[in-house]
Amino acid sequence: MKLPPPLLAALSTLRAAGGRPRLVGGCVRDWLLGLEPKDFDIEVHGLDYEALGRALAPFGPTDLVGRSFGVLKVRLEGTEYDFSLPRRESKTGAGHRGFAVAPDPALTEAEAAARRDFTINAISFDPLENRILDFHGGADDLKKRILRHTSAAFVEDPLRVLRAFQFAARFELTMAPETIRQCQLIRDMFGELPVERVWGEWDKWSAKSVKPSFGILVLKQTGWLQHFPEIAALDGVPQEPEWHPEGDVLVHTNHCLDALVALPSWRGGDARTRRILALSVLAHDFGKAVTTKQAERRGRIRWVSPEHEAAGGPLAESFLQRIGAPRDLIGYVRPLVVNHLLHHHGSVEYRDSFVRRLANKIAPATLDELIAVMQADHLGRPPLVSSETVLRLEHLRAGAKRLALEHAVPKPVLLGRHLLGLGLKPGPQFKLALDAAFESQLDGAFHDEAGGLEWMRNYLRAHPPILSS
Repeated sequence: MKLPPPLLAALSTLRAAGGRPRLVGGCVRDWLLGLEPKDFDIEVHGLDYEALGRALAPFGPTDLVGRSFGVLKVRLEGTEYDFSLPRRESKTGAGHRGFAVAPDPALTEAEAAARRDFTINAISFDPLENRILDFHGGADDLKKRILRHTSAAFVEDPLRVLRAFQFAARFELTMAPETIRQCQLIRDMFGELPVERVWGEWDKWSAKSVKPSFGILVLKQTGWLQHFPEIAALDGVPQEPEWHPEGDVLVHTNHCLDALVALPSWRGGDARTRRILALSVLAHDFGKAVTTKQAERRGRIRWVSPEHEAAGGPLAESFLQRIGAPRDLIGYVRPLVVNHLLHHHGSVEYRDSFVRRLANKIAPATLDELIAVMQADHLGRPPLVSSETVLRLEHLRAGAKRLALEHAVPKPVLLGRHLLGLGLKPGPQFKLALDAAFESQLDGAFHDEAGGLEWMRNYLRAHPPILSS
């Protein structure tokens, strides 16, 4: 494992002082998966807290704020690292926070590893001897892509089930049967979790998944899907086989999620964009649970879900509120859910006015984000692919690019200052005139300030009552 030289120097100093420093947790797991570790956590055996502080003092100021937990923070050339002593945990109350945590230098390395949630996170690494220490079979589980709990203490913390949910999606892991049973045992402890911790795990799922459906499968297998009723309601909802040969709505949604993470908009997107896209695709068919019925279509009785996109808007909002999503995120997801079928309306080719109005309608979300949701929806029907839908999406993207609206929303050319410049005084007529101007701008009546001013002069001549005396 490649380590920053300042960290390696600190580790060597700790060993010289009689300590046994180990890299632990996610950095070891990621390294064994061939991923570049971003954060390094160090557990030090063989030293007490005072000796740990003395050994690290030459490297700069140490932050003792974590003393009660046996954690010492040190900044090495601009990067902060956590050096911790092995810790013993005991259950003292209900919920995720109901633990007493105390450093215990006498703990063996195997005992210290056993307090971690999953075997893949219980692997440690001695960077000075280039040696893996694996007391619970985590390396083998990682090779087999199995997510297995480390000890019977797993059931003491319900947050571990949601950690399993996002780990499965991020690393393409399948849960061990005995771990599924452990999760089922603590299904009723979900209510003990603070909503910010619930969102923390959904946040990781939405921004970091490689196979999002694996996470949804964990929720279903463990019975924890019941805590997210908008998703649970999709399980078993039928779809017309001719249009959706893949199965029910939850099966379709999982296919859509897995298709999304292969799209350029996802792969090239930042964490914020990925959250918006993943949660929009997850919620895009929430409305089918309340609108699906049988009706005559094309000469036969079929399963249909009329107006499900509109019905999905409030359901997406309630789901995001329940999991603690940031309020501004809801403003992006809801219009993407409500408008995810607009590419099916009208001709294959779209007028510029349609593209402008659509970009304005889904704001603050963008057309690039909407097209990604539409693409994922289309690809979530294996093996069915529609050449007409592909053509529609290509044309919509071309129009958005031509109008520079892929990643932006239309902005009005004319503002209040322009009306002042034309001699109007502030008043109710301002909004009437500016709204009319923006509507005409979306229709393509003008594109720049000069054209907008000419349009406004003509408008004012046609509507003299708006002028103030």
